[in-house]
Amino acid sequence: MLSTIALGLLAATAVAAEATPSPATISVSSRRLSSSSSSFGSSSRRRAVGPANLPLTDFYKGTDLQWYGNISVGTPPQELTVVFDTGSYTLEFASVACGTACKGQTLFDGSKSSTYKNGGKKSTISFSTGVGVDPVESDADYTLHLLSGSDVVSVAGVSAGNIALYTITDQTAKFDIDPFSGIQGMGPQAQGFFAGLEKSGLSSLFSMYLTPSKKGGAELTFGGIDTSKYTGSLEYAALPSDSQDWEITSTGLYINGKTTSTLKGTRQIIFDSGTSNVLFDTDIAEAIYAEISSDIVPYTAEPGAYGIACSKIASLPATIDIGFKTSAGKAFNLTIPSAELSVGPFAGQTTTCQTLINAFDGLNLVGGSLLKYYYTVYDVGNQRMGFASNGF
Repeated sequence: MLSTIALGLLAATAVAAEATPSPATISVSSRRLSSSSSSFGSSSRRRAVGPANLPLTDFYKGTDLQWYGNISVGTPPQELTVVFDTGSYTLEFASVACGTACKGQTLFDGSKSSTYKNGGKKSTISFSTGVGVDPVESDADYTLHLLSGSDVVSVAGVSAGNIALYTITDQTAKFDIDPFSGIQGMGPQAQGFFAGLEKSGLSSLFSMYLTPSKKGGAELTFGGIDTSKYTGSLEYAALPSDSQDWEITSTGLYINGKTTSTLKGTRQIIFDSGTSNVLFDTDIAEAIYAEISSDIVPYTAEPGAYGIACSKIASLPATIDIGFKTSAGKAFNLTIPSAELSVGPFAGQTTTCQTLINAFDGLNLVGGSLLKYYYTVYDVGNQRMGFASNGF
């Protein structure tokens, strides 16, 4: 989920359509981080704590939406579930002060923790991508009311004390479907809990193995890389020097192996593990759909969304390749397969299916619909991302 704190508006090149040759999709062959005798690799930085693995649960509702896992907060520990979200920075979770607005969620009670400190500062945070695949018409749709504080936080057996956090005192109704209690931001500038883990001796990177629900076994690794979770080698691409998001520069988009003058422009692509959404500027979204089928049209009931008759969607070839270059200048593609095009019927509809890509001007972003096909390394220390196929 991309918070408005982390949101940077990105410019995309848009010019008239013309046919160009399809790009070559290369195999993954760049340098892998040095590995130990186990299946874990890490950076060369000496560490006192080994990699920590956390199993993740897939929130599935017609499609894979989000992946969440357990953390413990306080003394004695209170167990909560959170989404580990590369689109935001802060840790926030539901509290007893939230009451009925947080119904169905596990609530943290600061009065029962001897190490909790109430910071006393009230604030709000809004998100530009939501829980599901529907377009977010307004940041106000996904807003949390927060109270600052600090406490001990533990994940996968590793603890860090005096971690800045926020308890949720109220939230908008869009969060009602959440099966988890909060969000752990994992942005590229180490803050809060992740900074605390670094002080505990973990290397300054984490890796995500997000998987489709039919596969299971999703996992988050703090401080290392599990080389058993992917095939080939990792490709690394650097973040822009001024980036506040996990984003890298795309060299172009290819639909079923073809591109156009609109799609081949360079643009920054944000990688957001907290949503399944795929968002592009309106002209890019429409250029993509024009290459797939003229039957895909805007769905007027939900601005930014597109749809097609459910009876037609299964047969459509709709492979989307997003081109990038490694730090060494080598080209590689990340692929969203045709199977992801349909996210199921619109609410209250039985014959019209929503298609994956939503229009959102000023933002180019991919979420779990792509990430679940790749093992992804988020290297905070070196400000880069690594990708390798997870074999799905």
